[in-house]
Amino acid sequence: MADRERLVFISPGEPPKAWESAFRTVAPEIEFLSGKAEIAAPETIEWAVVWKPPQGALAKLTGLKCVFSLGAGVDHVLADSEYPRHVPLSRVVDPYLTSGMTEYVVLHVLAHHRDLFRNLKEQAEARWKPFAAKRADEVRVGILGLGELGLDAARKLVPFGYRLAGWSNTRKSEPGIESFAGLDELPAFLGRTDILVCLLPLTEATSGILNTATFDLLPQGARVINAARGGHLIESDLIDALDTGHLAGATLDVFQQEPLPADSPLWAHPKVVVTPHMAAMTDARSTAMAMAESMARVRRDEPPLNPVDLARGY
Repeated sequence: MADRERLVFISPGEPPKAWESAFRTVAPEIEFLSGKAEIAAPETIEWAVVWKPPQGALAKLTGLKCVFSLGAGVDHVLADSEYPRHVPLSRVVDPYLTSGMTEYVVLHVLAHHRDLFRNLKEQAEARWKPFAAKRADEVRVGILGLGELGLDAARKLVPFGYRLAGWSNTRKSEPGIESFAGLDELPAFLGRTDILVCLLPLTEATSGILNTATFDLLPQGARVINAARGGHLIESDLIDALDTGHLAGATLDVFQQEPLPADSPLWAHPKVVVTPHMAAMTDARSTAMAMAESMARVRRDEPPLNPVDLARGY
C-alpha cells in the first residue's frame, strides 16, 4: 500500500483539534500533523495549512506541493523571505468568512452613521440628549479594496441607500457603487468619503496606506473602519487625526502588534472602538473541504482554488 500523503498544520497559538477533525472527515486518506512538535521526515510533507508560519519553516519542507493560507490574506505567509516561490499558495475564499466580514462592516458602518458610540457615552453618564442622524442617502461610504470581501460588503450596503463607492487597482462595474481605480483617482475617492472602510490586501503598495496624508484627504468629521490588516494603519497618525478633531471616530479590528498591548493608547481612546481581530473567522469544516478540492486539482497538475499571484501578493 502506498504511503499516506502528509499534511502539516502550522498556526502558533491555535489549537489544531478542529482542523484535524475537519480533515479527518473530508480527507481521511491524509495524515494530519501538528506543527507544534518536531516533525519527523519533513521532506515527506506535501501539504501545509498555515497562519503566520515561523521564518524558514516552509523552506524546510522540500516535498511541498501546495501551501494553504488560513485567511483571505497571505501577507503573513509572504513575510517569510525564505518562502519557496516554486510552491503554489492558495488563499481562503469561504462563504462563511465572507459573510462574517460583511456582517462586521455593515454593523460598524451603521454604528458610525447613527453614532451609536455617542449614545453609549451618554447612557454611561445617564444623559437624555436626543440627536438626529443624517439620512442614509446623505452619507458617503467608501470601501478601499473591491475584492471578494469588499464587493460583498458593498453589495450588502446598497439597500440601505448610502452613497457608495469603492477604490481598487482596476475599475469595477457594480450597480449602485461608484468605482474609482488607480493611485490617480485615490484623492477623489477619499474626498467624497465620510465613512472609510479598509478591506485591502496587505502588500508593499498598501502598507501604511491609512496615514496622515490619507486622513487629510478625507472630509472633516470622517470615520475609519479597518478590518483588513494592522499593517495598513499608522496608529500614531490615526490618534493625531482623532485628537485634532479631523476624524470623528474609528473602528479597528487589526493592529500592528497583536494582541494589542495593554498600554496601547487605542484601548482607552474615546473615539476608538477596538475589537480583537474577530471580524471574520475561518470556518474549519468548509475551508478544509475547499482545501481537499485544491489538493485533488494539484494532483491533476492544475492550479489550486484561489491561487495567489506571488508577484502581486494577493
